[in-house]
This record gives sequence, structure tokens and C-alpha cells, in this order.
Amino acid sequence: MVEAVKTHDGWYCLHDFRTINWAKWRILSSEKRSQLTNDFINFITSLENVSAENNGSHYFFDVTGHKADLGLMLLRPELSDLNNVENQFNKLEIADYFVHTHSYISVIELSTYSGDSSNPKVMKHIQNRLYPQLPKNKYVCFYPMNKKRDGDDNWFRLSMEERQKLMYDHGMIGRQYAGQIRQFITGSIGFDDHEWGVTLFSNDALQFKKIVYEMRFDEASSRYGDFPYFMVGVHLPKENIPTFLSL
Repeated sequence: MVEAVKTHDGWYCLHDFRTINWAKWRILSSEKRSQLTNDFINFITSLENVSAENNGSHYFFDVTGHKADLGLMLLRPELSDLNNVENQFNKLEIADYFVHTHSYISVIELSTYSGDSSNPKVMKHIQNRLYPQLPKNKYVCFYPMNKKRDGDDNWFRLSMEERQKLMYDHGMIGRQYAGQIRQFITGSIGFDDHEWGVTLFSNDALQFKKIVYEMRFDEASSRYGDFPYFMVGVHLPKENIPTFLSL
């Protein structure tokens, strides 16, 4: 049996995507829309309070394109915590106008391909990446990813040494975008339809295209990578929600 890589696992992650039923929203009185908007802002404030206590994190965004209108990336210590927040969201009256279109469940993951992590400085870095506060960059890009199991192109039949070499070369490309992109890898094997989720944050949306395009030519992606879909959006701060929902 080929040696499986061990992983460090951190906070559980939910990507929650919803579309707005504008037709139903439009027929409400302005007073009712204002009330529901304030209730929703209070919900976002409750998420901010959790982040302030370092018991989780979140990123709320306006999705570009037809796949959704709103997206929420949520990090929490336990899978059940994701359920609690999702249920809290669904019980808001405004949720009657926010229709679920997609969701993705995973857990923040760091593989051990890079070798020994017993060094205290390395361990501190790992802990910071497993339990992060999500950045508030202007743009976000989320996509799931699989490794191929197709004849000779079977990632899961490669030796540990081969995978280590490929992942090292792959990581060197990502390092070129340090300071321009922040990346979070979440593992979803056994949790969702694909194997990993990748979430990128940047203040320049074009950097998403550049890094993904460049990585397509790297063997870890060109031979073994599969990318089913992409979703991008723009950060939606709490103070901008009234404008976003206004008519």
C-alpha cells in the first residue's frame, strides 16, 4: 500500500452560497425591508463577536455571476458549530428571501509533505494557519480540487517521495505570489463531493487568473489536477449591507 500523507487539521469550514429572491424582496414595504436588514446586520455582528474572541472567523461577500448573490465563508472549532450558525442564519426572517444555491464543507488542512514540523517556530506557524482570522481583502476566489485517479495518472499510486517532489515544485509557484494572494487549503475527503477546497484572497482579482493559469503548467496540476468550478466575489462589509439590499 502506498504511504498516505498525514495532515494537520484545524477549524471546520463552511462555504455557504445563496441567491436573493428579488421579486419577493421588492414587494415588501421599505419599513419591513429595513427591519429585516437590521436583523441580518445583527447576525453578522454576532459572527464578528466570535471572531473577536478568536473562536472562529468569517468572510462575507457579494458573488459575481449567476451562481449566487451572496457567499459566506465560515470557520468554527467543531462541525456542529457550523450547523449551529447555519441554523441561526436559516431562522432569520430574511432567510425566506435568501435561497440556498450551493454549499461546501471541509476542514482547514496542512499536509506534512514538507517534512518535520517539530521545530517550535514551525509549529507556531502551523497553528496560526490552522486557526486563522480570515483576511478582509477586496476579492475572494473559491474552487474545489481533485487529484486524478485515471490509469497511469493516478496521484494516489505515486510514492511519498514522488508526491513530495511534485508538491514542493507546486508550492514554489505559490510563493511567488506572497504578498499578493493569501491561500487557504481545506480538506473535504469524506465531507463533500470533491477532495479539497481552495480559497484565495487578494486586493487584485487578476492575480487569481495569473496564479491558477501558471499552476496549470505545473505537473502536479497539468497531469494530476482536476478543477470542477470556480466562484469569485467581492468582500461585503457589514456597513455596506443596507446599500446592497436597498431598492
